[in-house]
Formats: sequence, C-alpha cells, structure tokens
Amino acid sequence: MIPITLLGIFTISFALLYIVPGDPVSTIVGQHADPETIKAIREKMGLDKPIPVQYAMYLGKVVHGDLGRSEVRNEDVTPAIIERFPATIELTIASILIAVIFGIPIGIISAMKPYSFWDRFFMVFAIAGVSSPNFWIGQILILVLAYQLKILPDGGYSEYFPENLKFLILPALALGIREVAVIARLTRSSMLEVVRLEYVRTARAKGLKESTVIIKHALRNALVPIVTYIGMDIGYLLGGAVITETIFTRPGIGLLAVQALRDKDIPMVLGTVLFASFLIVVANLLTDLSYAVLDPRVKLGKS
Repeated sequence: MIPITLLGIFTISFALLYIVPGDPVSTIVGQHADPETIKAIREKMGLDKPIPVQYAMYLGKVVHGDLGRSEVRNEDVTPAIIERFPATIELTIASILIAVIFGIPIGIISAMKPYSFWDRFFMVFAIAGVSSPNFWIGQILILVLAYQLKILPDGGYSEYFPENLKFLILPALALGIREVAVIARLTRSSMLEVVRLEYVRTARAKGLKESTVIIKHALRNALVPIVTYIGMDIGYLLGGAVITETIFTRPGIGLLAVQALRDKDIPMVLGTVLFASFLIVVANLLTDLSYAVLDPRVKLGKS
C-alpha cells in the first residue's frame, strides 16, 4: 500500500505543478535572457519534452531512489532535504512533546472534575486553541515575546545545543498550542468514557489508590485514541511546519518547499512532498503497531 500511496501523491503533485503559474527557467536566467539561452536550459532540464514524457522521466528517477537535481538552486534534491530535515523534525518533536506534556494532564484534570471551574476554564482554552491558526499564534508570540518583552528571538536557527533551544521555543509553541487544546479535549472525552467501565470500578473496589486507578488502569486504555490522533497528526504538524518555518525563517523542509514552489522548482517540490509523505505513511504504520502495546485486546495479524 505504501508504494501505491506514494505513487498517487507523486502523480497529483506533478499534475498540480503544471497548473501553478511560473517558469523555473525565468528564475534561473532572469526575464531578459536571449531565446537561445532559454531554449538550451529548457532542453537541459527536459522541459521541452511533452508532459507525459517528463512525468515518466521523473518517476523513473524516483523509483531508482534519485529525487533529481534542482537547476534553480544548483544542488541535488536528496542532500538538500537531508540537510534541512533536522530543523523540521526537531520542531515537530518539540510540538508533540508540548502537546503531550500539557494536553494529557489538562484532559485528566477536566475528566476527574467534570463541569467544575477548572474543567470549564480548560475547555474554554481548548476551544480557543483549536480555533486559532498557527500562523496567527506565531505572530502574536513574536509580537509579545520577541518585540515587546525581548525574551526570545523572532526567528533563526542554530545547530548547537543549548543555543538552538532559544530559537526553537517560539515556533514549537506556535505549532503546539493547537495540539495541546485538541489532545486535552480528546483526553477528557476518552477518560470520561473509560472511568465508567467495569474494570475501573473493580480496581476502585479493591481499595487501590485513586492515582493508581487513573494512571495505571484508566489512562492506558484512554491513550488509544490519543495515540491514534498523534500518529495521524504528524501530517498536520509537517504541513503546519511549512507556515511556521516561513514565519520564523527556520531553515527546514517546510521553508525549502515554499521557496521551491515560489520558483516552480519541480524536482525540489516533488522531492519535499514525497519525503514528507513517506514520513507520514511510516508514522501511521507505527501508530497502528502501537495499539497492541497499549491495548492487550488488540492482537497483530488477527481480526
């Protein structure tokens, strides 16, 4: 299924690139180049061939593990993606950690005290977080924490620890606040459903501590839909990284994809899309495999 999924993504992305206006040759040589130079570059890039032939050429390279070369940036696609991948995966992981560390406890507190002050307070926060796009949150964070309070930089990137943390906090918050809200709501609803089940009442009847009942018995089964959401949400986080990295000028795959799309850099756009799609498919596969660990009732390979 993975190769079929990636083939469909490749085909759709390739077709959409020919709808987007622009010419990569103009980016390379400028608007006032002579026709002979333009013709020579188009032949070198294969843009003079019919679209089905170009599709077959790119697909043939991809099948053999070659994502091609960007003539616009004058570099091979695969090394360019690998070079920028750490910045994106660092941002994605940091956003997920923020969502889990804050979202799950908020959801548990709300579920244990339903319709209380804290439950209503947290759910108002959750609704506000879900309703706020990450680019708006990012701009607010930059305005307050970078420009007004001057606590953190408004953008940039460092490869060295711990200096990279000060460049990571704002974009991770911008991308993770919405996830905190979603996971909090999901945890609350899942916990409310689980705590009513027979085995939770049995655990309480045995005299176990309430914290043991909640964490060891209830939370484990309540985590199944949460893990499902996190696994599927990696696609959203990678997609959100495109906007977030652009706002914070973070040199990751998202910013690379935006620049490539602006220049209509076909090999680079296809390469970044396929790479991100592969990560999403693998993440969803690992999510499915994790069910057997979280829920003993789930057995791999059996219906």
